[in-house]
Amino acid sequence: MKLYITTTSPYARLARIAVLEKGLADRVELVEAKTRTQASPYYTINPSGRVPCLVRDDGQIMEDSQLICAWLDTLDGKPRLMPEYRTGDWIYGRLEYHARSMLDGIAVWAREIRRPDNERSPGLTKHEIDRAVRMADFWEKEIGHPLMQGPINMAQMLLIAAVDMALHRGMGDLTSNRPKLAAWVQRVRQMPSVKATLPPGAS
Repeated sequence: MKLYITTTSPYARLARIAVLEKGLADRVELVEAKTRTQASPYYTINPSGRVPCLVRDDGQIMEDSQLICAWLDTLDGKPRLMPEYRTGDWIYGRLEYHARSMLDGIAVWAREIRRPDNERSPGLTKHEIDRAVRMADFWEKEIGHPLMQGPINMAQMLLIAAVDMALHRGMGDLTSNRPKLAAWVQRVRQMPSVKATLPPGAS
């Protein structure tokens, strides 16, 4: 299989973490995609130009980190990254989608600050910074939940990707003055799959 990524995409990072967590490194070839480039050969593989994109052994193409991670998680018949939404078990889904919302907002901010100064929206950038701060406060209260402290799952993967993206793209350290979140981040950053997927230049 081939997994098309960019090393700076937090969404591709989620798929890369899933590959490592599920022991699939020998079955999945990582391929650096050329995105946001006119006439990129990658567009013939994935017309949307987004990453990650998985080309399975049967030739089927899968796009979107959520779908790819869910599929990779099932290959060994022992899915564990994305707990099922059983009746009465909606707590995990609540945590996952709070984490996804945080990452999505930071990704919008990161795209906006890459634009030329005269094309940026100060209102949009402030809105996303304010959202990230509110979400960090939320996680300071929620991070002690057993689902965020146990074996890694998609909610944890999304949250570490969000916090790291904010730090490495210049939004700031969202764990500052949030000791519980800071302790969680320090622990998760020591995981081999999280270390191995850091963006270039990050440590």
